[in-house]
Amino acid sequence: MTNQVRCAVLGLGRLGYYHARNIINEVRGAKLVSVCDPMKGRAEQVAEEFGLEKWTDNPDVILEDPNIDAVIIVTPTSTHAEMIKKAAEHGKQIFVEKPLTLSLEESKEVIEKVKETSVICQVGFMRRFDPAYADAKRRIDSGEIGKPIYFKGFTRDSGSPPPEFIKHSGGIFIDCSIHDYDIARYVMGAEITSVSGHGRILNNPFMEEYGDVDQALTYLEFDSGAAGDVEASRTSPYGHDIRAEIIGTEGSIFVGTLRNQNVTILTSAGSNYEIIPDFQTRFHEAYCLELQHFAECVQTGKRPLVTEVDATINLEIGIAATDSYKTGKPVKIHMDKIHADV
Repeated sequence: MTNQVRCAVLGLGRLGYYHARNIINEVRGAKLVSVCDPMKGRAEQVAEEFGLEKWTDNPDVILEDPNIDAVIIVTPTSTHAEMIKKAAEHGKQIFVEKPLTLSLEESKEVIEKVKETSVICQVGFMRRFDPAYADAKRRIDSGEIGKPIYFKGFTRDSGSPPPEFIKHSGGIFIDCSIHDYDIARYVMGAEITSVSGHGRILNNPFMEEYGDVDQALTYLEFDSGAAGDVEASRTSPYGHDIRAEIIGTEGSIFVGTLRNQNVTILTSAGSNYEIIPDFQTRFHEAYCLELQHFAECVQTGKRPLVTEVDATINLEIGIAATDSYKTGKPVKIHMDKIHADV
């Protein structure tokens, strides 16, 4: 392998295109050499824009190319498991967007294939790489706020994705809250053992057809004795808003801000500031750092910070929260069984 990890992006929707652009412009240690998308003309268009010689609408061309070291999988979630297994069989190192799959059975098949082939598989839970969350993690681990006893997080989107996305998303607990479940496990240094899911449709009646909600809350219990809650919303009228608070026995840490820039405008009408417009703006640095981490793992052989095992645990939590919402009863999560299975 060359000094730079030769990468191909599979799937050139909004996020796939974004990853491709970041690799070219801002990710050290990685080089974009090819792109793939099944939509006629899309891969060629992106390749021409980025000055790439290789492009294809057939992922097998990428997987069979010995001059490609790693694949960035940003295809529909329903294709992830098969794509990961085929990539692993061809010896490609793998970065895949979350969720790993929508099925625990498929997730465990992926884990087995990754273990069997000894490839790297990193999953796109980018909040672990966000400088603010990473700093909070360091401070908690150093004992700055004492023992962490409560996690409060929320993800508020300014509007709902379209019906076609909601139909295949797995629901708000798996599509949206799963990020909060992952970062809660990470910063608290504890596993979630029980969830209680609640939800309502407040502003998007079409979601009833798909059994989803646009406002959700998950109450969490951890094996450390800590507790927490996670809010997910598709109904934020003021913009994109992701923040968290970790309360400890000796202090508290607040993570995140609404400010897009550290500028406040003062006029005779009052004061105001610009709010973060979307998740890519909020987590741009994290998206670049996660891919840089992936490149470093490929180069050194070290295990990624967030893996297919973490993704499977996060999915288990999301499924449990969904079941709890549907039944109206808390659901226990037996982490010892999950770890034994994986």
